[in-house]
Amino acid sequence: MTIGVDLGGTNVRAGIRIGDTIDSHRQVALKAQDSMEKTLGQLTDLLRPLVTEKIKGIGIAVPSIVDAEKGVVYNVVNIPSWERVELKAILEREFGVPVRVENDANCFALGEHLHGKAKGHSNVIGITLGTGVGSGLILDGRIYRGKNGGAGEVGYLNYLDRDFEFYGGSFSFSELHGRSALEVYQEARRGETKALEIWEDYGTHIGQLIKSLVYAYDPGAIVFGGSIANAWEFFEPSMREAISSGFHFPLSMKHLEILRSENEHITILGASSLLKQ
Repeated sequence: MTIGVDLGGTNVRAGIRIGDTIDSHRQVALKAQDSMEKTLGQLTDLLRPLVTEKIKGIGIAVPSIVDAEKGVVYNVVNIPSWERVELKAILEREFGVPVRVENDANCFALGEHLHGKAKGHSNVIGITLGTGVGSGLILDGRIYRGKNGGAGEVGYLNYLDRDFEFYGGSFSFSELHGRSALEVYQEARRGETKALEIWEDYGTHIGQLIKSLVYAYDPGAIVFGGSIANAWEFFEPSMREAISSGFHFPLSMKHLEILRSENEHITILGASSLLKQ
């Protein structure tokens, strides 16, 4: 058995993987403004009850730049004191089991590939839609990081007058429409015309992102997660309309599965499976 950890900016979640499920799930609110020592203490306190003689290793998903080989994380989102943390070495000393550390978007993609909607596909892209656009690549069954660990950051691809990070994340809702994505979602649920139009435009932008991804990687599946994916019903139709024409390799699009993540523990599952990689 292995433990998976999802280190968010406000909460840390962990659990033991049994097959395709997470058991003994635990969660704690992270006091992110504390010192590195105190925040590390919060993490180890969360893990300690889970680490038994049956545990073969720990995998951790972190929202940051990661040196996966050395297990070092840099500039962790929303934890100011974590500018450079040798997380693998620290936790291996603490618990005496192998530890693997990986970017959270890569863990999301790995979780969907091994345990979720994209199970059975060897080439998968996981996209998280939230504050920005996160992405992880599974190519030929393995996480693809590139030479310096920065592969797959598709949110920063130029698009229109900005990039996909702007049009696919929450920025566009606040800057272009003066309200949050959640507010526009709630308005759409009430059937308000303007909100429905905003989601239609949003789906068109995501469709253009899909086209770019298919040209670059020709995946078998793209799986969407993140808080904005909760509005799937409102932007999926225009997203699929956007990819239905004007694409030069129709077979690639025909064979592509576009999916929405439905497992709240999928990033933890991916992290728990890092030792397989």
